[in-house]
Amino acid sequence: MFLSFIWPAFAMDLMIGDPSNIPHPVSFMGKYIRFLEKTLRKIFKGKKALKFAGLLLNLISVLSVYFLFFYILKWAESFDLRLYVIINIIFLHTTLATKCLKDEAVKIYDAINSRDLNDSRKKLSYIVGRDTTNLSFEEIIRATVETVAENTVDGIIAPLFYAFIGGLPLAMAYKCINTLDSMVGYKNERYEDFGFFSAKIDDVFNFIPARITLLFMSIASMFLGFDYKNAFKIGIRDRKNHKSPNCAYPEGAVAGALNIKLGGTNVYFGKEVYKPTIGDVDENSNYILKKIEAKNIIDTNKIMYLTSFVSIISFTIIYVLINH
Repeated sequence: MFLSFIWPAFAMDLMIGDPSNIPHPVSFMGKYIRFLEKTLRKIFKGKKALKFAGLLLNLISVLSVYFLFFYILKWAESFDLRLYVIINIIFLHTTLATKCLKDEAVKIYDAINSRDLNDSRKKLSYIVGRDTTNLSFEEIIRATVETVAENTVDGIIAPLFYAFIGGLPLAMAYKCINTLDSMVGYKNERYEDFGFFSAKIDDVFNFIPARITLLFMSIASMFLGFDYKNAFKIGIRDRKNHKSPNCAYPEGAVAGALNIKLGGTNVYFGKEVYKPTIGDVDENSNYILKKIEAKNIIDTNKIMYLTSFVSIISFTIIYVLINH
């Protein structure tokens, strides 16, 4: 029965995305996390205590979300099977972000093509954590490509991966883990201790999806006519060229597929953060590095979209083989 939920949810995400006039479950998770953070900070003080509070924050919020949806589905199944199906489809759709990612990237692309630097910076600021105030057009393009590549993992592949393993409750629990990382998983003075476990747990849960994404992106690049061999090669070669243990895999795949260079210095919360480059040319390279340009945003969107299809088809085949 699960396949009758996930495919309609996937289609629903591609068609309508996340309408701004409809409350999103992640926004409620965010409010819940903020409430828990304020409560825990009143109780726990000091570095070690704040680390423990951060662990409690994860346990309480993630388990709350998991069991909330577990019991909602249990009730719905006993009440009306049609309601059970509808709840599964609607909420599974909210765990995916394919259309939303594409739409935000296209807005930035359009602003760049209009040569409106300030509008490009503003639109980019909606989807990245870095400071966009002084970015050039080239830096804006790079940041957009990186963001779409990274978020292909936590916005598409990982939710699908956990949905196929544990259904809606586990997919929503993953979204809570991802939300915790985006809210408190920073290495700054305020969250260095409190957000320690949020960042680490997110890394753990994205470990397998990130590596699967490299494979799926390489396959997608082959069908799209991009450099699929180089996508896999750069994803593996430059996998450690990022402070995250996971982000360099999808970024490397895109950089290799499009023969461009990603990474480098960015500004987060007023501090310069140097990142090694991804996709740069070494002496043994057999490809010509291209200058990054606006059309690479559209190319990355294409890779993201086809990667999402490759992933859901692959997961479906594995699911059917295991269950039948």
